Amino acid sequence: MHFQWYPGHMTKARRMMQENIKLIDLIIELVDARIPLSSRNPDIDDLGKGKARLILLNKADLAEDRLNDAWIEYFKSKGYSAVKVNSKKGGGIKSIQSVIQEACREKTERDRKRGILNRPVRAMVVGIPNVGKSTFINALAGKACAKTGNKPGVTKGKQWIRLNKSVELLDTPGILWPKFEDQEVGRKLAFIGSIKDEILQTEELAAELVKFMAKFYPGVLEEKYDIPEPADAYKCLSDIAESRHCLVRGNEFDTEKAASILLDDFRGGRLGRITLERPQE
Repeated sequence: MHFQWYPGHMTKARRMMQENIKLIDLIIELVDARIPLSSRNPDIDDLGKGKARLILLNKADLAEDRLNDAWIEYFKSKGYSAVKVNSKKGGGIKSIQSVIQEACREKTERDRKRGILNRPVRAMVVGIPNVGKSTFINALAGKACAKTGNKPGVTKGKQWIRLNKSVELLDTPGILWPKFEDQEVGRKLAFIGSIKDEILQTEELAAELVKFMAKFYPGVLEEKYDIPEPADAYKCLSDIAESRHCLVRGNEFDTEKAASILLDDFRGGRLGRITLERPQE
């Protein structure tokens, strides 16, 4: 299966970000805690040259906690400020204001020396589709300022949001990059729902997830779906279909529906806390 998704609105969004970067003091980049490297858009590093950077491991509640901590250390060793958050439930949100001020301390100090006092920090919130940018902004603002949805492509244009007198945020649409050099990255993005499901082969994708689970989280699928240990990824989908009574005409097992159930359960955290990549990879 070949993974690629770069609709026209992403080109437009990238151009908009380029035009606004000169107004920005800080780039807040949200990554998915389950795939912290694969969910980083390499274009953001180009756009953000010379700007203060803060990386937020969002959806940290869906990933293994010890690996979240390992990833935070990894990003800090690369010179980024880094914090783990769970925007949906508000975990880690309270500390963000002080982290923003700390990340921009040099800039604030420069302003003070030039006699510029109390100018708010302007931060651009960036990330791939479906990483939770709008949910994060709403949690930080304490009210619904940004449109949210559990599928990619909800935020279509830019939006300035004034959090308080010291911080202003620019919400931007989620963008991928034109070509995945490594198809493994594309696969992981498809697992977490950052590529439109309509363009994917669901059964093939779910079979890849079964193989990953068997290797790194053995026993989880057997326990969740009350099925025997899978000898084969597609047999596992068939077993899940049987366990969940997914049938098509003639009493055949509906493996496509089983594949959708498995992917939904993974994305929703119903298989437990799972991290798809480790810092040393």
